[in-house]
Amino acid sequence: MRKALGRGLEALIPQVAPQNESVRAPQESAAKKIAISKIRPNRLQPRKFFDPEKLQELASSIREHGVAQPILVSYDEISETYELIAGERRLRAAELAGLKEIEIIVRNQTSDKERLSLAITENIQREDLNPIETAQSYLKLIEDFSFSQVELTKILGKSKSAVSNTLRLLDLPEDMQQALAEGKITEGHARALLAIEEDAERRRAFTEMLERKMSVREAEALSRGAKPSTPARAGTEKPADIRALENSLQEQLGTKVEIRTNAQQNRGRLSIHFYSLEDFDRILKIIKK
Repeated sequence: MRKALGRGLEALIPQVAPQNESVRAPQESAAKKIAISKIRPNRLQPRKFFDPEKLQELASSIREHGVAQPILVSYDEISETYELIAGERRLRAAELAGLKEIEIIVRNQTSDKERLSLAITENIQREDLNPIETAQSYLKLIEDFSFSQVELTKILGKSKSAVSNTLRLLDLPEDMQQALAEGKITEGHARALLAIEEDAERRRAFTEMLERKMSVREAEALSRGAKPSTPARAGTEKPADIRALENSLQEQLGTKVEIRTNAQQNRGRLSIHFYSLEDFDRILKIIKK
């Protein structure tokens, strides 16, 4: 994962060779210190939640040892201010620590795409995003950069199923996503909830997980015991050949696929998940081949 992400923007945005010598690729300046008051927040910051306790811990470390690594910014000549690209957690902690200045590296920007890519890439590299922020970041890369899930797996160094499962977290109701973002439940709990199709059953299971502070194993057992949406299939497991076909289709399409059949397995429903219009177009092209 880190090796793939280490390529940074070269992996995310194709680099076009200059047409003449007057056109230069964006370059980074040498590190220097500036006043924190001159730095504006990143308007495209993918990270929404900053744990106050962890920020205080980082602030304490900064008071004793300083900021370990410069933050990345761009410079606006009109307002003579800097806009943060990556390093908001370090910037916030530095302010909490009482610092008036912070070390920066200035990066010339050509587009919001590049700014967003850098912010997402750094956060994923540092594993600073919670699962919902990670899923939202993946979705932004798909929607804003027109990447397919398959292309995203190559950039992130993750399997198709890992990317698909992360995106599926956004299928949860908002309060369940919030619980996951705040660490009240884990991704394992979230996957158990996603396995429950009926909204009322999922809601009941979610409440029980929180009240009983269930382990992931207990949550999985609870989801397996939830009432199925198709009564004819109650009490039965999905046949191995159906599961194998689902897995095969998921690999080919790069997204979640569900097959539901009646008791006789001569009728059923095929569900193909997509997470944006671009993702839908990509899947449609594969099917039409």
